Amino acid sequence: METIELKVDMVALHEKRLRKCLSKVKGIERVEVEASIEKVVITGYANRNKIVKALRRVGLRAEFWSAHNEILSTYATGSVMFNTYSFF
Repeated sequence: METIELKVDMVALHEKRLRKCLSKVKGIERVEVEASIEKVVITGYANRNKIVKALRRVGLRAEFWSAHNEILSTYATGSVMFNTYSFF
């Protein structure tokens, strides 16, 4: 069994369309959606490229999750504290 992490540009309305699309792909056993950071975790035996192709076919922009996305999601959720210094 394989776990595939994807970054999917979506709003709350797209989650239903995403789940419906992925339900038609053979080999997917579980789908977890973290809408706040636009991350989708798919568990199963499906081909990675077929999953991305299916999502793009229904109009969702999808790409494989990378370390760059992890950094961006950390900033987007506000998990990182910024120190502001005044030099003047």
